[in-house]
Amino acid sequence: MGEVHTYNPRKVTCALGRHIVSGFADDSMITVEFAGDGTSYVSGADGEIVRSIDPTEIYTLKMSLQQTSRTNEYLQNMYDRDRNDGGGTFSVNVNDILGREKFVGGMAWVTKPASWVRGKTQNNREWELVVANGQFR
Repeated sequence: MGEVHTYNPRKVTCALGRHIVSGFADDSMITVEFAGDGTSYVSGADGEIVRSIDPTEIYTLKMSLQQTSRTNEYLQNMYDRDRNDGGGTFSVNVNDILGREKFVGGMAWVTKPASWVRGKTQNNREWELVVANGQFR
């Protein structure tokens, strides 16, 4: 008989500096993508191939939040602070407790404010962060 595994979004935690993220949207709440080129190659005229490995450890983290989430205010404040004096950086710690997966980064920042939308019902706000020296553990 096959194994049974459990996923629970309530067991996924995210800390931005000392701020604990809350008010996630009901769809893809956190997406982490490698921002570098990974491994590329060049093929010469005689067919010889040279591989290049990108040493970058930069990731893009997208976070989808409900419009009433307190984290929207935190991220906007950090963006404003960064533009004002360069002090809007923070660490990132995303932990899937049941899946035993973790993503961490010592320095992150908001690339630009999330879109601001209002309508008949609540709208989600998607924030994009850059995470330097990110690692999956």
